[in-house]
This record gives sequence, structure tokens and C-alpha cells, in this order.
Amino acid sequence: MRPVRLRLAYATLAGLVLAGIVHIAAVLAIPRLAETDAVTRARTSESLDHPQVIYALSTGETPAPQEVWLPIPDPAVAVGVCAFDLTDGPMRVSARTGPLALSLAAHGRQGAFYAVTDQAAVRGALDLVILTRAQYDQALADDDENEPSRDVRIVAPEGRGFVVVRVIAGLPSQREAANAAVHAVNCTTDAAADDSAKR
Repeated sequence: MRPVRLRLAYATLAGLVLAGIVHIAAVLAIPRLAETDAVTRARTSESLDHPQVIYALSTGETPAPQEVWLPIPDPAVAVGVCAFDLTDGPMRVSARTGPLALSLAAHGRQGAFYAVTDQAAVRGALDLVILTRAQYDQALADDDENEPSRDVRIVAPEGRGFVVVRVIAGLPSQREAANAAVHAVNCTTDAAADDSAKR
């Protein structure tokens, strides 16, 4: 009788361990198997030179159209997204700062890998260049020793991702300006961005 109970205990334990492994594997596979993950949803903005506004603030006249698929922690924050595919070249994100708080956060499939606010702006401008490791090494090799680049270069952990632009409207009267500030950010992935990364 005892060997039967022992075998039953082992079988139960083995079943629980196997079920745990399958559960963990399924949870970890969800981001890779999901067809509507954030990177995939953001890809619709790849051809745009300005962020795709996914959360615009209502200005009081008419409610702004919404395409909310990122968590919106604050109803006073306008949000836009620029997708990038680094196989086409480096991605340059340029923003002019103003009276409203602005932040940029670069994301990949594993989450955010870089974030900066308007407090880091130089002479009212915030310029980021997102590159692969090979593009970064090439840009360093092409730098002029007498005139080094002033770009903030970020090496992305993967070739595809997106940049989230957030602008805070502290007062209802600033909502229209916040929407405009999101739309005013430039996102370019082209030879011009590649050349500027080499300056």
C-alpha cells in the first residue's frame, strides 16, 4: 500500500511542476504571440513625420478623438506615438520645449529602455537619435574629432519599437497647447537622420 501512495505523491508532484512550467511559459509567450501588442499597434505611425496622437485632450468645444491603447494615467496628459524600424536607418526624435512639461520614452517589446524630460533640453531643443549597435559604432567612427556630435544617441535593444510623447496640461486652458505640442514633435527615419547622426 505504501509504494502506491508514494507513486501517487510523485505523480501528483510531477503534475503540479509540469502545470507550473506550462503556465509560466504561456504567460511569458503572450507578448510575443499577441497580434495587438503595443509595438504592433504603434507600427501604423511608422510612415508619419509627427506622432500619431492616441490621446488628445478635449478643448471644451468638441471632445477630441481617442485611440487609446496605452495606459493613460492622467486625463490631463496628451499622448502621441512614433514607431521606428531601425532597418530603415536611425530614428531622430526632435522636440521644442515650451511652458508645458514634455517627456519622451523609448519602448521595445520588453518595455521602456530610455526616458527623458524637457529638463534635459539644450537651448529649448530635445534631440534623440535611436540606433542599433552597428549604426552607433558607425556614427562614432564617422564623428569629426574637432566637432563632436551633440546628439543624444540611444542604442536600442531591438530593431523595432516606439517613442511615447507625453505633454501635461496643468490647466484646462492649456489643453489645446498640449495637443499641439505633441503634434509638433518630429520623428524622422531617413538618410537625413543618418547624416545628422554622423555630424
